Amino acid sequence: MENLANIPLVILAGGKGTRISEYSLNIPKPMIKIGRIPIIKHIINYYESFGVNKIYIAAGYKKEIIIKYFSNNKNVKVIDTGNNTLTGGRLLRLKKLLNSTFFLTYGDGLSNVDIKKLYSFHVKHKKIATVTAVHPVARFGEIIIKNNAVIKFNEKPRVKNDWINGGFFVFNNDFFKYLSDDKTILENEPLRKLSKNLQLSSFKHEGFWQCMDTLREKKILDELNRSKNCPWKKK
Repeated sequence: MENLANIPLVILAGGKGTRISEYSLNIPKPMIKIGRIPIIKHIINYYESFGVNKIYIAAGYKKEIIIKYFSNNKNVKVIDTGNNTLTGGRLLRLKKLLNSTFFLTYGDGLSNVDIKKLYSFHVKHKKIATVTAVHPVARFGEIIIKNNAVIKFNEKPRVKNDWINGGFFVFNNDFFKYLSDDKTILENEPLRKLSKNLQLSSFKHEGFWQCMDTLREKKILDELNRSKNCPWKKK
């Protein structure tokens, strides 16, 4: 098994984060702090705990803030991928830096997915790409009814029968053939074509996963970060 120190990580961190404008008007969304450090640093710390030590940040919106923050970190290289470039285009701009297999994730999501198992799964299934599939959080509270009586009420539980893209990808270098230009959206045509060609595997993750699209979700992560059993912090 290849040492994960040889597998680079790409973090997409160039979007404007308009749904959390309370913060993103002044800083890029990945730099919003969960506790004392930006969420992107939590992500990097998590990957580093598995031995990953070569990180490329695909920046854009307010990139200078990210560049300054990581200026003294020799394991992290921040690359300007343009203010208006879309997700697939940002990755395409990093093509020359990625010669083989690499990890990719978003700069606004935390999980306790086992990165080593994810990589082993990818190698075993021999596909161009692997996506981590997670259960979404229901938009509304769930009620369990028996004989017209509510016997259980869950406030926005995980939807156990559905799966969504949780990020935490592994890609082979062949994936660049599916990317066209700056306007390419990673999650649209490229992943659809991979799926159609039976070149996309799903690593099902039943554990913790939470993105930070809104202020409410930031507060969820803040509360978990303060807890003794913070799910993304390895003990």
